[in-house]
Amino acid sequence: MSDKTLDAVVIGAGVAGLYQLHQLREHGLDVRAFDTASGVGGTWYWNRYPGAKFDSEAYIYQYLFDEELYKGWSWSSRFPGQSEIEEWLNYVADALDLRRDISFDTTITSAVFDEDTNRWTVTTDSGETIDTQYLVTCCGMLSAPMADIFPGQSDFAGKIFHTARWPRDGVDLSGKRVGVIGNGATGIQVIQTIADQVDQLKVFIRTPQYALPMKNPSYGPDDVAAYKARFDELRENLPNTFTGFEYDFTVAWADLTPEQRRARLEADYENGSLKLWLASFAEIFSDEEVSEEVSEFVREKMRARLQDPELCELLIPSDYGFGTHRVPLESGYLEVYHRDNVQAVPVKNNPIARIVPEGIVLEDGSLHELDVIVMATGFDAGTGALTRIDIRGRDGRSLREDWGRDIRTTMGLMVHGYPNLLTTGAPLAPSAALCNMTTCLQQQTEWISDAIRHMRANGKSVIEPTEEGQDAWVAHHDELADANLISKTNSWYVGSNVPGKPRRVLSYVGGVGAYRAATLEAAAAGYKGFSLS
Repeated sequence: MSDKTLDAVVIGAGVAGLYQLHQLREHGLDVRAFDTASGVGGTWYWNRYPGAKFDSEAYIYQYLFDEELYKGWSWSSRFPGQSEIEEWLNYVADALDLRRDISFDTTITSAVFDEDTNRWTVTTDSGETIDTQYLVTCCGMLSAPMADIFPGQSDFAGKIFHTARWPRDGVDLSGKRVGVIGNGATGIQVIQTIADQVDQLKVFIRTPQYALPMKNPSYGPDDVAAYKARFDELRENLPNTFTGFEYDFTVAWADLTPEQRRARLEADYENGSLKLWLASFAEIFSDEEVSEEVSEFVREKMRARLQDPELCELLIPSDYGFGTHRVPLESGYLEVYHRDNVQAVPVKNNPIARIVPEGIVLEDGSLHELDVIVMATGFDAGTGALTRIDIRGRDGRSLREDWGRDIRTTMGLMVHGYPNLLTTGAPLAPSAALCNMTTCLQQQTEWISDAIRHMRANGKSVIEPTEEGQDAWVAHHDELADANLISKTNSWYVGSNVPGKPRRVLSYVGGVGAYRAATLEAAAAGYKGFSLS
């Protein structure tokens, strides 16, 4: 006997979960959302490390289903920081009166599909059980931190913090010897923010990153009025571009002269956003010569700022192309390494061996004494948030075991063998990579809501992808991914940061607009590739 019976359970109260809860409630479902956190925000609740901020422009990282909701909030700058973003998500939760249907401080530990009743039994960490028809996961693409990865972590005499579990009341780093492990998008934000606060900063660098300078102007009333006036344009445009951003790839490399190409690269670079990556030349993802030329353009910009040949060698990539890893935006990050209190420690050929009470020991036995270790070590992307829950489908099959062999989904919205399990931000859909997350998560939650509404209107109670439908999507996904240079590199984009994880490009690379069209086409054709009963 379950403690509670619902039409739908939503896991997560971040960008996707809040909107999913709102939609299902509007459709008349008895629905509840659950979140491990003590408040709303998802990513923007957990990632409160120093320097955390948007690198999508604030006015596009927004819900576009309600003009009043959009215009009722005003941003202070182009790329605001974590606390303001968390505040905005609280504004959304209050404006839509969502809190009454969210259970905070509650972790979903297991979910088992009952083939006799065609319903899910969901269990929380307090032992409560919920009987629900639909299980909708809004757990986030980057929400399962890679936190316990070095031998001896528990022996450290100082403090260790993973960036995605930063204490709510902050950490005083003044006068401390701090080590940062990791120099991806998050590591860069931390490093550039704390360098002038700490006594010593050691950055342990394995993989160099291409980074673009961020231009982050403050917004006055006129700026706010100007972006709010674009609401209809953005609502029309964002869901149909290649990446869900306002800008798009509009010219072919071959159609321009070398001078015109250079001028375009310079203009996109000067924009101070991700435009150089997401709207300069689509060929950077498919043509090695174009990739090399654009990569060299970015390297040249970085060399001019770093100047020191040793730093250039350590911090500028040479063995993969610009844009095939996540591109970070930075504010004075490269110059941090010119400070007397900052040391870059190369660990590619001399990796971290273990953590001891005094600090970090490398393979060659050298010890780096530290008071605080900051782990900007990333996530088990795409799959980790779901495989950390014990999810059991038909015949007792385990999602953790299935994805441990091969990561497969149908459009990133469902998995064959798991009826009425509907997923957002999951593998094989555009999310986290090459996608403005709000654009993609709105589209995926709307598809899920429409599917459930369609079923209720037509007397259906179970939806599941067919094996053929899933095979066809995986084949289509892989064909596009294999032609993309992302698939030729090692990064979290292909799961290579997680030992033993099956290799597959995790995000759909065919474009946000194309993905949207494919999912809507399947729905319009009576949910082609899915079985409804």
